[in-house]
Amino acid sequence: MKVSNNWQDYKVLATGDGEKLEVWGNVKLLRPDPQVIWHAKRNLKKESGLNAHYIRESTGGGHWENLKPMPSEWQISYKNLKFLIKPMGFKHTGLFPEQAVNWDYMTTLIKNANRPIKVLNLFGYTGGATVACTAAGAEVTHVDASKGMVDRCKQNIKLSGLDNMPIRYIVDDCAKFVEREIRRGKFYDAIIMDPPSYGRGPSGEMWKIENNLYDFVKLCKNVLSDKPLFVLINSYTTGLQPMVLQNILNDIFTSGQTEAYEVGLKTEEAHILLPCGASGITIWKN
Repeated sequence: MKVSNNWQDYKVLATGDGEKLEVWGNVKLLRPDPQVIWHAKRNLKKESGLNAHYIRESTGGGHWENLKPMPSEWQISYKNLKFLIKPMGFKHTGLFPEQAVNWDYMTTLIKNANRPIKVLNLFGYTGGATVACTAAGAEVTHVDASKGMVDRCKQNIKLSGLDNMPIRYIVDDCAKFVEREIRRGKFYDAIIMDPPSYGRGPSGEMWKIENNLYDFVKLCKNVLSDKPLFVLINSYTTGLQPMVLQNILNDIFTSGQTEAYEVGLKTEEAHILLPCGASGITIWKN
């Protein structure tokens, strides 16, 4: 497991009984986590200073219960990167802090390439990877089907002082965008994808990761440049092992060097590391 342990504005204080207690800046949130099947060592719902608790509903979904006054949105930093945080639907906050391990990894690869790098970030959400790659000097195309998420990426870019950098923001179904780029003859040196477990595109396109991921990665091979740097896949689907991602990457990209790993977060509890999904990356040394 690669653990994100360089945060200063974010901490996991405690875990248990299907929930995690976090501090985002100065705001304490309690959110569900399906991986946390062990018991809590204290009553997390009674935590002093708890600002909000996301409560799942038996019919699906859930809602935030505000317990203490807090801002509607606020800013946190990771090294030189800045992000807006806001409690949103489906327990989200607008950032996956465990991905900082991949931000650092990609930053090193881009800086060490010693050449201009074009990055395609698919299912880019609010732009954590886009901000990191842009700060490293890459030219990034950010694609997501949600206009609201793309707008939040623009805000994060501006917060980080990068709004003068070459970035394209695209609101579109990722597969349709890649198909158009193939027809246009456009190529990228690096591709990042954070596909959801399940979703629909803006025109009702159905996505299910078990059925669609392999063919989608194979499609993306057609926009990879003749001198590629990396392809990174992230998955938050419970039960999808890192080796699944490694097998897909090895089968499609035979010339690069591939590794896959769990990503996770350290906690303030002794001996507890929080698993947060899997990543697979193929790297080319040019």
